[in-house]
Amino acid sequence: MMLRVFVVIALLFSGLVHAGAPTVLQRPISLDTGSGTLYGSLLLPRTEQPPPVVLIIPGSGPTDRNGNSPDGAHTDNLRQLALVLAKNRIASVRYDKRGVAASQAATPDERDLTVERYVADAVAWSHKLKADPRFGQLILLGHSEGALIASLAAEPSGASAVISVAGSGRPIDEVFRAQLAGRVPARYSEQVTQILDTLKAGRTASNIPRPLQDVLRPSVQPYLISLFRQDPAAAFARVKVPALIIQGTHDIQVDVSNAERLKAAKPDAELALIQGMNHMLRIAPQAASQQRDSYLNPKLPQAAELGERVVEFIHRLPAA
Repeated sequence: MMLRVFVVIALLFSGLVHAGAPTVLQRPISLDTGSGTLYGSLLLPRTEQPPPVVLIIPGSGPTDRNGNSPDGAHTDNLRQLALVLAKNRIASVRYDKRGVAASQAATPDERDLTVERYVADAVAWSHKLKADPRFGQLILLGHSEGALIASLAAEPSGASAVISVAGSGRPIDEVFRAQLAGRVPARYSEQVTQILDTLKAGRTASNIPRPLQDVLRPSVQPYLISLFRQDPAAAFARVKVPALIIQGTHDIQVDVSNAERLKAAKPDAELALIQGMNHMLRIAPQAASQQRDSYLNPKLPQAAELGERVVEFIHRLPAA
């Protein structure tokens, strides 16, 4: 009899916990930009009032709406974050950038991609969401290069807040120079400097060394030229709405000094340093050689503090 009573109590408790979680609508969503259709995923928790909605902007390269890339990372980190938001009564839309995954047909030739075009797409998504009565406040959340896009889109989008996750605070050409310095054989160093100087000046470069064809191939150079025009800290300083900077201390791609630069550019922004979190938003060892699994295994858990900080920040935003 005691066992039966315990089982009944356990079932009731389980039902109460389940009842406390919001029902979440999961639907595909698309955006006709006039120059191609972009595709994404909507998570909409059922709430008494229209919930805040987060537009999640992915990082650089062919990174898709879930945070995965065919040339490297497979983590589902953006999908995992969207699920955390939904459980906390915050809606989200995450999308494939033009030229990527389901949105590839929108711009099949990477020569036609620019930062400005990505910003225009984020603004167009924002206007679509702000016009939808199902949603409340709009928050732009960008991961890595997506943080730059969020900063640049903040004002024209009419967003209520911006969240930078692992975003660079240094001019992007400086980031490239630092990254390539440790990867390029010494005999190519002078040539690499000349190529990057040419791109920084707004011109395409030729005679790319074979080891750099993947990174500096002619077809990606127009995008790099548009990217090298950007100063993320200056863009972040122009953000007039509440902002949150999140940075992991074990990020081997974007170190803590970048978050500190963003904070210096916008002193009223909140800064959250998450101990042990890496660029893939997982708790990982500090050594780069020990982080491989966190880039490849989507079953690994996300850093819990990431979701906690984002949810707490959004719930504190002043009413629109």
